[in-house]
Amino acid sequence: MTNDVRPMVLIDVVGLTPRLLESMPNLSRLGRPASLGTVLPAVTCSVQSTFLTGALPRDHGIVGNGWYFRDLGEVMLWRQHNGLVEGPKIWDDARRVHPGYRVANICWWYAMGAATDFTVTPRPIYHADGRKSPDCYTTPPALRNDLTRELGRFPLFSYWGPNAGIASSQWIVDASRLMLAREKPDLTLVYIPHLDYDLQRFGPSGPEAVAAARQVDTALKPLLDDAEAMGAVTVVLSEYGITDVSRPVDINRALRQEGLLSVYRQAGMEYLDTWTSRAFAVADHQLAHVYVKDPADVAKVRSILSALPGVDEVLDEAGKAAHGLDHARAGELVAVATPESWFTYYYWLDDDLAPDFARSVEIHRKPGYDPAELFLNPEDRLVKAKAGLALARKTLGFRYTMPVVPLNPAPVRGSHGRLPTDLRDAPVLLCSDPLDKDSYAATEIKSLCLRLSGLTT
Repeated sequence: MTNDVRPMVLIDVVGLTPRLLESMPNLSRLGRPASLGTVLPAVTCSVQSTFLTGALPRDHGIVGNGWYFRDLGEVMLWRQHNGLVEGPKIWDDARRVHPGYRVANICWWYAMGAATDFTVTPRPIYHADGRKSPDCYTTPPALRNDLTRELGRFPLFSYWGPNAGIASSQWIVDASRLMLAREKPDLTLVYIPHLDYDLQRFGPSGPEAVAAARQVDTALKPLLDDAEAMGAVTVVLSEYGITDVSRPVDINRALRQEGLLSVYRQAGMEYLDTWTSRAFAVADHQLAHVYVKDPADVAKVRSILSALPGVDEVLDEAGKAAHGLDHARAGELVAVATPESWFTYYYWLDDDLAPDFARSVEIHRKPGYDPAELFLNPEDRLVKAKAGLALARKTLGFRYTMPVVPLNPAPVRGSHGRLPTDLRDAPVLLCSDPLDKDSYAATEIKSLCLRLSGLTT
């Protein structure tokens, strides 16, 4: 811990809202919450980057959880290298005042390659035969051995997928407590994903949401107690609130039916052809970046999307600029869904021609976000048997596939990404020190944290 710097524990509880906070007594004891204005898109990678840089996506460049990499001709989501985030981060500004400022990042995004002293981030083992095993990446490397010995391997399959649950958040809490006790960082970043799961599965209005909130609240109590005992200031915030949805919008299918999106076929499966498509969308919850090859097609594409049921607005250059989203990585157009809608990534017109990865948890192969990965296919009576067989093959060391994800998006009941319309469903900010305002913008979090830590720049 650096002299004259007050330690801080900054906890990102994804999906936390004033509505859910009513069921979370341990978090509520931090004091009166403030409302927190988020950014467009209200998704993890964009909002976390704004928290840590104090900038909008137009400046830090993280226009979503993924985008079309024009120089590569590929859609890629969930990249991990911090070099993608443009501009100075909170630790850069802190070290200008205190060069020895020490930071631990426990599972905030874009962790790899960041100038933090300690890093823990999910990173599977990708075996040469195609198998994938749970694990994490750490710096220093020996930290991985210590955490695995004391906590077991990072529970990757409870971090995302049909089995996503509290185990991954509990592991992150336990790892954070170990880091606080042993290393005493000046800043400890903690990412708690659990609310994301059942709120997307069942929506935020049912008993499942309350149950998930109580699980998170119980898991966090020891970490809150540790932070208080060491005299740290604790800040808890969220990136977005999840709201009820009932309508999936097949934006890429609409573009294909208009002759704008192209596919190519291999082994009886269709793949998105970004190289020859005149227009295609990278779906990211309730927002979609639409990439249009020829400027002459922009007006036509905008007209098609504006008429699509479930689309609230289509942002052009002026619209993107108004939301601070006018970065070169953004699409020529950005579609925003209506409050009850969200965008699928599907581009095939016949499920028999869907690529094999569509029925699996494959966050790095799908050219868009797929919340259906949280479900076992309810239309497949043999789905549990297929999952069991795949796990058996994995246990025996054989290659395996897990084709259990539904192609029907109807089970999804919660989403996010657009700006909130109701403050009870908006992000929230809590602090163990009294806050001096009733509301903050996401761009103010960096300066707030520096001030609470006793740093000026």
